[in-house]
Amino acid sequence: MPIDLRSDTVTRPTAGMREAMATAEVGDDVYGEDPTVNALESEVAALFGHEAALFCPTGSMANQIALQVLVPPGGELLCDADAHVVTYEMGAAAAYGGITSRTWPAVGADIDPDGVAGMIRPDGYWAVPTRAIAVEQTHNRGGGGVIPLDTLRELRRVADAAQSALHCDGARIWHAHVADGVPLATYGALFDTLSVCLSKGLGAPVGSLVVGTADKIEQARLVRKRMGGGMRQAGILAAAGRYALTHHVDRLAEDHAKAARLAEAITPYGVLAAPVRTNLVPLDLTKAPMDAHALAAAARAEGVLISVLGPRTARLVTHLDVTNAAIDRAATILPRILRA
Repeated sequence: MPIDLRSDTVTRPTAGMREAMATAEVGDDVYGEDPTVNALESEVAALFGHEAALFCPTGSMANQIALQVLVPPGGELLCDADAHVVTYEMGAAAAYGGITSRTWPAVGADIDPDGVAGMIRPDGYWAVPTRAIAVEQTHNRGGGGVIPLDTLRELRRVADAAQSALHCDGARIWHAHVADGVPLATYGALFDTLSVCLSKGLGAPVGSLVVGTADKIEQARLVRKRMGGGMRQAGILAAAGRYALTHHVDRLAEDHAKAARLAEAITPYGVLAAPVRTNLVPLDLTKAPMDAHALAAAARAEGVLISVLGPRTARLVTHLDVTNAAIDRAATILPRILRA
């Protein structure tokens, strides 16, 4: 079998997760009658110290629902230039929410709150007013970087001073929680809304949630239905998420350790783009003898799959389906290719 390091979205449900899905109690979620969905929503809301949560099919939908709840049509969203919400979500903020976006230069997790404060536009002067700020924890294109808690607290101060909302794309916030030991409720207290994903490091086959106040989640439920996200017997999917929350959060430390081993193996070749904190290993091939596509092709020929993010940018991602033996093999193959 190939060693698939393209993404943590490629995981398959474990035997225990499949059993939980097969035996899930279900109902019609559009009527609010699926007990497993309701339980998942309550559990996730409680984990983050919020009143409510809403189960959604995808992380992109969860992000875009949250943004539509926070930013009215014609309002402005601030985020970084590499943020998932403006890079990988197909222009949905503009297409569906009528939201304009403005970005600060991509710096991954190294955000300057004062710089963000200087970008905020108030009401008046015929300018588009800033209604929300979005950050990504951990940061995907920032190499899995973890935004420090003090930075997030400063951003909360900036948002409050500007009477703007603060949203967290928390697709991999579980990794930040494990890496830094910050309680999920501490993160939750800093944000008006969060999106949290079950289908990446946690290994569920599908699903994310929007987290926020009861009022915001009621609005979110309407937006989800409008976007075609109303599901019926979704408890089969929610059961996978509940299983993942019980069994797969603490084990993320194993993925971090595997990523660190890969990083150590390639460090001598000058392609590691940033320190590895979580399960993402970013590669900068600017000075390497081969570009990202050539590296990916050579690795694939030897049974290792990696993700190409740009002509000279690639990424390795560890997850629960990558064994220690597979990491050892990849840590031998990739250096051999890089020194060829």
